[in-house]
Amino acid sequence: MREAVIVAAVRTPVGKRGGGLAEVHAADLSAAVLTALVDRTGLGPAAVDDVIWGCVSQVGDQSGNIGRYAVLAAGWPESVPGTTVNRACGSSQQALEFAVQSVLSGQHELVVAGGVEVMSRVPLGSARASGIPYGPQVLARYQDFSFNQGVSAELIARKWGFTRTRLDEFAALSHERAAAAQDAGAFAAETVPVAGVVADEGIRRGSGVESLAGLRPSFQEDGVIHAGNASQISDGAAALLVTTPEKARESGWKPLVRYRAGAVAGSDPVLMLTGPIPATEKVLRKAGVALSEVGVFEVNEAFAPVPLAWLAETGADPGRLNPLGGAIALGHPLGASGAVLMTRMIHHMRAHGIRYGLQTMCEGGGTANATLVELAD
Repeated sequence: MREAVIVAAVRTPVGKRGGGLAEVHAADLSAAVLTALVDRTGLGPAAVDDVIWGCVSQVGDQSGNIGRYAVLAAGWPESVPGTTVNRACGSSQQALEFAVQSVLSGQHELVVAGGVEVMSRVPLGSARASGIPYGPQVLARYQDFSFNQGVSAELIARKWGFTRTRLDEFAALSHERAAAAQDAGAFAAETVPVAGVVADEGIRRGSGVESLAGLRPSFQEDGVIHAGNASQISDGAAALLVTTPEKARESGWKPLVRYRAGAVAGSDPVLMLTGPIPATEKVLRKAGVALSEVGVFEVNEAFAPVPLAWLAETGADPGRLNPLGGAIALGHPLGASGAVLMTRMIHHMRAHGIRYGLQTMCEGGGTANATLVELAD
């Protein structure tokens, strides 16, 4: 059976809302990481079979198949196709899955997967401005629930008994770990400067439970979710080059990781953000790998209760969860986040000789992706 490997993984710094990347068009931001793939590998773009790009708010700057315009903005040959996928926050992780599947099936040999979101220019919720996506039958099925992720995060916190203090402790740890990683140069090899931005902008050094205590709840008057223990609105892009081991050898590329298994799971769309729990179980079962064998877990920090509930249900080692911080500190550029997390995880695995890494993302509507990769020899 064919194998798929990732031979390059690169991302932009993640910009904060209104920050250094706010004036960069999504196609141009995407082009920066596509260009970086070429620069780092010597890739001839004409050989790329497809570019599969994640993006959530496909309106305005990000409408009309941003994946195709990313290719053109990068100056790649017009013969290189591009497409855009949307699985909510897991869009670019799903783009990677589609890329891997096309390589494993033998349809393609060389595919770029990634994604983009410039939330400063295309605000969260822009795609719903002219209507709602779920319709009356869905609303009737779920008793007119608002399908608001913040409310879902509140429900998760209540179900698992997470106090505001516990959530704020986790948020502060995210900033602490991200700051330590940035200071140690952990992100340097994976990032490409854009528009003068050379480092992730969202880290708030010195964040603690005391400093977070003054923030007002965002979704319920007596709630526990606020801006400080939720993911940041961000701008960013990331790209990964997927191929076969044979093609990698022929091209002189050393694989970073090999793809072991992927899974997608549906879950309660009211709780909405608990999908990573069954998705993790599913991907480990498919791969035949035990939870204890996995050396690093990237569980997207959409809201602090999400990774904490995942941790409580899986029993994973908390020291292996988001060791470089997560979206609370580093930001969550929606359609790019899956590829950003994978890029970050791969480079961490390479730096520390970690055999297995598992990434999982909660997604709007109650789905989740999980991907398991293994360090290449």
